[in-house]
Amino acid sequence: MCGRYATSRSSVDLAALFEAVDETGGVLAPDFNVAPTDPVPIVASGRGGRAVRVARWGLVPHWARDARVGVRMINARAETVASSNAFVPSFRARRCLVPADGWYEWRPGGPTGKQAYFMTPADGSGLAFAGLWAVSPSGLVTCSIVTTAAIGHLAFVHDRMPLIMTPDRWAEWLCGPADPATLLILPSVNFLDSLEVRPVGPAVGNVHHDGPHLTDPIAVPTSPAEAVQPTDLTLF
Repeated sequence: MCGRYATSRSSVDLAALFEAVDETGGVLAPDFNVAPTDPVPIVASGRGGRAVRVARWGLVPHWARDARVGVRMINARAETVASSNAFVPSFRARRCLVPADGWYEWRPGGPTGKQAYFMTPADGSGLAFAGLWAVSPSGLVTCSIVTTAAIGHLAFVHDRMPLIMTPDRWAEWLCGPADPATLLILPSVNFLDSLEVRPVGPAVGNVHHDGPHLTDPIAVPTSPAEAVQPTDLTLF
């Protein structure tokens, strides 16, 4: 799953990057430790074109009586997103992009028993996760991140990863037909090969911690069996 990520670009920068209108009202701030129910930027398509908006992370389906159900719906599995009662309405008509610097996952290891890793483009560029959004009768806008099976060196940390949309697929994801066979394909091997699996400090495990230092790399002992190089990337 993807339960924690970082998104530090301003709404102005995001509007320029995605060729969108900034509809955030200036309320967003950089967040290097996004947790469920936090406000996050999304890029959605509307009548006037793309727009950068604010959504609460954790999709609340239209039938939900309690908005707290969104805590359990921060992720939508690619394998069932086109058939799930919670997500299919959004998959059909309300898909979005979720801008991110990268995402965090944990695996056994480190001094605390769990070692945190930050998956991010090695060149410092950003990512766009495939997302879904919904709006409640009261006007609450919420979102979820679509996840898929992790492959290659990304599976070293966790068996799931966000479904990443490269720029050439943004338009199709936002406005194309709701066809799972074309919308839910993985990025190219070359692109995934460019993602760094970066060990980071334990501070990110506390949701009250924030700041760019959370993504700073640290040195961790690695056994030969755990060493993962980009050339190990294979599809399975």
